[in-house]
Amino acid sequence: MTAPVLETPRMRGEPLAPEHEDELAELLLHPLVNRWLWVWSSPPTREYVRAGLRNATEHWERHGFGLWLLRDRATGAMVGRGGLQYTDAVPGEFAVEAAWTIVPHLWGLGLATEMALGAVELAFERLGLTEVVAITLPANRASRRVMEKAGFRTDGTIDHVGLEHVLYRRARC
Repeated sequence: MTAPVLETPRMRGEPLAPEHEDELAELLLHPLVNRWLWVWSSPPTREYVRAGLRNATEHWERHGFGLWLLRDRATGAMVGRGGLQYTDAVPGEFAVEAAWTIVPHLWGLGLATEMALGAVELAFERLGLTEVVAITLPANRASRRVMEKAGFRTDGTIDHVGLEHVLYRRARC
């Protein structure tokens, strides 16, 4: 199965692969990013990035979709990571989650919303999914706003990795 291509007006996604380690490390090890993505007391490491890449590659192989490294369509510069992945974060469900992370100096430009909308369109129109979830920490107002702009609706809270997270859902129309 050919990996689905994610394209938005300003971004193009490449399936995450080991050759993206340096760019992904720059993103995921940034203190402003791991403030929202990293919940453990010790800071994330390069090994964490490598393990995530191994998991992402295996996800692509098993399911035919996953997370992309996002590039600016005009310049080719890395602007973030995002896409769709199965998650066990929702108790009693094996749900597909829409996820996104944008490099901090590009926050506030609408790229996360563009990514979320692109992922939702791909999930429903090309993969035939009937629902997508998204989760975040309650204090992450920016991510919650992205979810709302992308048509997700709040569905209470869940415990994920020992912390309360807000659960959002978007059903196929």
